[in-house]
Amino acid sequence: MSFDQIRLDRHEGIALLTLHRPDRMNAFTTEMMLEIVAALDECDADDGVRAVIFTGSGEKAYCAGADLGQGAATFDYDKRTDKQAILPDGMSASPVAADGTIDWSHPLIRDSGGRVSMRIFDCKKPVLGAINGAAVGIGATMTLSMDARLASDTARYGFVFARRGIVPEAASSWFLPRLVGIQTAVDWCFSGRLIPAAEAHEKGLVQSVHAPGELVDAAIAKARELTDHSAPVSVALTRHMLWRMLGAPHPMSAHRWDSRAIFARGRSPDAAEGVTSFLEKRAPNFTASVANDYPWFAEFEETPPYS
Repeated sequence: MSFDQIRLDRHEGIALLTLHRPDRMNAFTTEMMLEIVAALDECDADDGVRAVIFTGSGEKAYCAGADLGQGAATFDYDKRTDKQAILPDGMSASPVAADGTIDWSHPLIRDSGGRVSMRIFDCKKPVLGAINGAAVGIGATMTLSMDARLASDTARYGFVFARRGIVPEAASSWFLPRLVGIQTAVDWCFSGRLIPAAEAHEKGLVQSVHAPGELVDAAIAKARELTDHSAPVSVALTRHMLWRMLGAPHPMSAHRWDSRAIFARGRSPDAAEGVTSFLEKRAPNFTASVANDYPWFAEFEETPPYS
């Protein structure tokens, strides 16, 4: 598939997804959102892709936030000029009825940044961010559901929503406190101040900081470290288990998921190969396909009779 506002390149098993609006500091649009979702769909379906890395075009910005080209109406979704891109055929172009009531299930109510954040959350491949410059608004929040964030020493994060009269989006009220703690999340979101890469690293938002020219190579090296020696289906399952268990009310929830995942994986050729290759002191050759052999997680949602 071809894209206009992103680039999708492959580097020996690693997909590099580049936000590509350098003339607008890679500002976020509805079209960019739709292209990111489509690109991740493509990566999930391609067993040649082991991990996905996000970065931005140019040296100044990863993503400077929502494109403000619509001025004061930027965040008034009911007045969006790009409505049709996300509306099913025949649906009303406004969630607000003539009597002023609001249809809260209408597609225009749904936060576009959240569509990206949740698609990253659901990805079957590890997702990393190579944050090469300003990451503001959605440029910051879309990175929170990634598995790791590496930053340039020139990068700056900004959770600037309160300064724009809105609130954090992209499910960041769930992700951010889990990554940096509630006190830091409050500080960053209430103040809306810019956060240098060193502080983001100190608080745990960023895993490592690099010189600009070394950032993408460092992210690729990290992606290879995470995936080169592991079974792709096991990585996909583990990714979903770890993220979902962050909100589990009791360790029994993890026991239920673990039990079903271990049973499903234990019957696979990958499990036999993992043990055999270890005993034979050779590199494993895992053959299960993420695109075709990933266990359907709906099977894990029903509560088994454990007490």
